[in-house]
Amino acid sequence: MLTLPGGRRVLIDCGHSVSFRGSPWYPGEHLSGLGIKYVDLLICTNYDEDHASGYPNLETQGITVGCILGNPTVPAEAIIKLKTEDGMGDGIKAIASALAARSRIGWAQTPPLLPGLNLTWAWNPYPYFDNENDLSLVANLSINGWNFMFPGDMEKKGFENMFSTLPLFRQLASNVHVLIASHHGRESGKYSQMFETYGCNPHLIVISDDYKQYDTQETTKYYASKAKGFNGFRGQGRRYVLTTRSDGEIKFTFRKNNCVVW
Repeated sequence: MLTLPGGRRVLIDCGHSVSFRGSPWYPGEHLSGLGIKYVDLLICTNYDEDHASGYPNLETQGITVGCILGNPTVPAEAIIKLKTEDGMGDGIKAIASALAARSRIGWAQTPPLLPGLNLTWAWNPYPYFDNENDLSLVANLSINGWNFMFPGDMEKKGFENMFSTLPLFRQLASNVHVLIASHHGRESGKYSQMFETYGCNPHLIVISDDYKQYDTQETTKYYASKAKGFNGFRGQGRRYVLTTRSDGEIKFTFRKNNCVVW
């Protein structure tokens, strides 16, 4: 969650956890506990259940979402078609239903202008790609001069197409400060040319992996070799990679235009 001045808020995905610090964790309950009942923008980086499983809980808790931004070439009926092939979870079903209802009344899902945030996004087109991962929406959030890139579950073929066809995306990648590793750090989301050819050299790479589920998540050393490093994280030495599995909840704040990670 990104909280901006004036209480404007952006969620990047809305999954849930079956066990966070020993208890289930749901985004709606968490936000309600903070007294939050409105989110300006929900960015769906991937129409897959682990990115959306907490959306029904947002609805149950009475939290309103202003705009739902996903890959604009994938309409609700395409989401249903794609997910019917390999099983549709309740979260994706709820998001597809919400997008369909908004489409029926002509409600275009155009992100609002939010002071303090410069949002840029890129995607591969459907049906040129017909798998959810390579149809991920890559979101770049620029905050106080710091660029955070969320590539969803983009895999190698999807990255290759975006870098070869989208000059703006190449520019974004070369200016990233904090990169969220694609596909939770799995080998399938590691695109070496991103670093070696297109100049991506972030300060930090963050792997969102609440537990070590796949052997292919053995990419930490590789990603560390591609980052500049960052000092001051919880009094530790220079860190290159942070993982939610080992580091838990990670917060970025800005003090006098300096980024502080804790």
